[in-house]
Amino acid sequence: MSRIVMFARRVGAAALLGSALSGVALSGAAAAPAAAARAEAPAAARGFTAADLVTLNRISEPAISPDGKWLAYVLRETDMEANRGRYDLFLLNLEEKGAEPRRLAADPASDTSPQWSADGQHLFFLSTRSGTSQVWRYTFASGVAMPVTDSPVNISGFRLSPRNDRIVFWADTFPDCKADLKCTADRLAAKEKNPETGRTYDQLFIRHWDTWADGTRSQLFSVALADGKASGPVAHVSQGLIGDTPSKPSGGAEEIALAPDGKTVYFALREAGRIESLSTNLDIFAAPADGSAPPQNLTDANDATDTQPQVSPDGKFLAWLAMERPGFEADKLTLMIRDLTTGETRAVTKAWDRSIGQFKWTPDSTAIIAEAGHIGTNPLFRIDVRTGRTVQLTQGGTVGEFDLGADCIIYSWHTLAQPADFYSLGYGDIAPVRLTEVNKDKLAGVAMGDYEQFSFKGWNNEDVYGYVIKPANFDPAKTYPVAYLIHGGPQSSFSDNWHYRWNAQVYSGAGYAVVMVDFHGSTGYGQAFTDSISGDWGGKPFEDIQKGWAAALARYPFLDGDRACALGGSYGGYMMNWIAGNWPDGFRCIVNHAGIFDNRHMVYATEELWFTEWEHGNKPYYEDPEAYEKFNPVHFVKNWKTPTLVIHGEKDFRVPLEEGIKTFTALQRRNIPSRLVVFPDENHWILKPANGIQWHREVIDWLNRWTAPAGAGQAAR
Repeated sequence: MSRIVMFARRVGAAALLGSALSGVALSGAAAAPAAAARAEAPAAARGFTAADLVTLNRISEPAISPDGKWLAYVLRETDMEANRGRYDLFLLNLEEKGAEPRRLAADPASDTSPQWSADGQHLFFLSTRSGTSQVWRYTFASGVAMPVTDSPVNISGFRLSPRNDRIVFWADTFPDCKADLKCTADRLAAKEKNPETGRTYDQLFIRHWDTWADGTRSQLFSVALADGKASGPVAHVSQGLIGDTPSKPSGGAEEIALAPDGKTVYFALREAGRIESLSTNLDIFAAPADGSAPPQNLTDANDATDTQPQVSPDGKFLAWLAMERPGFEADKLTLMIRDLTTGETRAVTKAWDRSIGQFKWTPDSTAIIAEAGHIGTNPLFRIDVRTGRTVQLTQGGTVGEFDLGADCIIYSWHTLAQPADFYSLGYGDIAPVRLTEVNKDKLAGVAMGDYEQFSFKGWNNEDVYGYVIKPANFDPAKTYPVAYLIHGGPQSSFSDNWHYRWNAQVYSGAGYAVVMVDFHGSTGYGQAFTDSISGDWGGKPFEDIQKGWAAALARYPFLDGDRACALGGSYGGYMMNWIAGNWPDGFRCIVNHAGIFDNRHMVYATEELWFTEWEHGNKPYYEDPEAYEKFNPVHFVKNWKTPTLVIHGEKDFRVPLEEGIKTFTALQRRNIPSRLVVFPDENHWILKPANGIQWHREVIDWLNRWTAPAGAGQAAR
């Protein structure tokens, strides 16, 4: 009997992992695995800084070897001189206690996407070491890495066939070039030489996220392998389909899967055409891996999102995640399973009021291991595919990427006070084992602020949750200025996780306490809670933010409510403008990153129209302008008086730059102390290391300026 089957028969025992924590608030200390307990920082330890944040090592893409002895993964290190991240493959011996990870095939280029050969003798990966992005193969016996492909276009990602006889890869190409990759390369080269630079469009999308449409699409191809090299003609797997697979801007390898016999590829594709900017429809397609026949749409009946196809290890079932409501990007993702023999399809987690983020089949095909948001945390769950019964496997914090071996789950885990490391959890175990400490040296002598989850009665007297993070080297005899962080999305969560843009420890390290509230509209508290923000942006969420602030001040005496600033990005930036006009005496200062100023301008300038229309009654502005104007910050500028820092990326097409400029113009016109920071090379997020440091310097300086005690003066620059 396998350990997984044994585990499945034991999950009812309360001693195993307990209930699913329904309604239970966890403090930072209670949430941490025993193996990850942090020692108390010495009083002399320095606070965490923005420079620390951008230079931390980051782990991703865990891949367990077929024999379960090794873990391959990707480590990102920051190259400050080049102002970018650098990615390398690392290998960890899972059988040697206390083994140190070793860098594999080190090269100045970036190596990602490790995938083991079936015999465990080779590691395939994606690399730029040849000057373009290609598939490579590392051979353990020789210690040599060799190129597998020599594509004329950059390969964006790939999947290795389970039988190692083929790779399926995706690349941005012109659809009419079909399988001729050189056709795309030649056309792009000719375009570079053409002195005419005007772009012409006949339909939306004209641009998406941070990129102008150039006619290319992410398309799926495959090529046979012989002796570790691409051999023979390239096949066009997604032939005849107009759209992107994986979907853009954020889809990846999780949207592509191969059957265990390697003969069939399952993939998610976002439909294209005139309605693309209005549609959240992704469908699951099946196609022969060798491109010998056109793809078949398996989910054509559903006009909402279908994504992340995965075939069970025994090849009998196809699982994927599906939404029900077309046009709503934050609908619940339900686990679907189809019998590939009979076609019978079941919504396995329809009755479970949680939205799955990522999942994998257990090796014996009896269960799904999935990550889902849950009351301010993001744990792993085991889902029985027959009954849909769920059991929580991890406590507190946030599970990132994970992989399943025959005897264990290896996953990355992080919290509000700890960046990600890898942990191992046996299928029948309770306590995880920590495998890595990739930032041990970088964080030596650094004090992190302790944190606690709290709850209060928000809108309609419903339970709302939040977190309070103490300043580093906290002294209970003192009071501290406060940074009140408001999350974006708006269907998102400031949960127990290590964030690389809105990181609470940067403020803690600068001497601030931090308050964060998961207002109505946040994820992880049931779909009705998430749905409640749509059409009510300035209503229920705003009431929760005000009541959460009052609750935090009443519960935590070290919070100095008279020296507090509110900060937010995207929807959080919208809320900064809403607070400025509807709660003008609430805070000493405001920081507005990529915030919406005028709903009318936003709906006609943003790229994903489905978002703005769904959020305002699922109608265009011209059909129901009142829905957009009801909570439009532009109407309350006359009430503004709070000093505000405005930050925006010039390549932000989600919330276009003009929203930030308008906010700054309104502030200046009213003679309100204000400052505008524009990053010409950033999008909706701030990603480059040097810009991340500048962003935080501007923000902390702004907070220091307006929260300093009387007579303290402005923060030094």
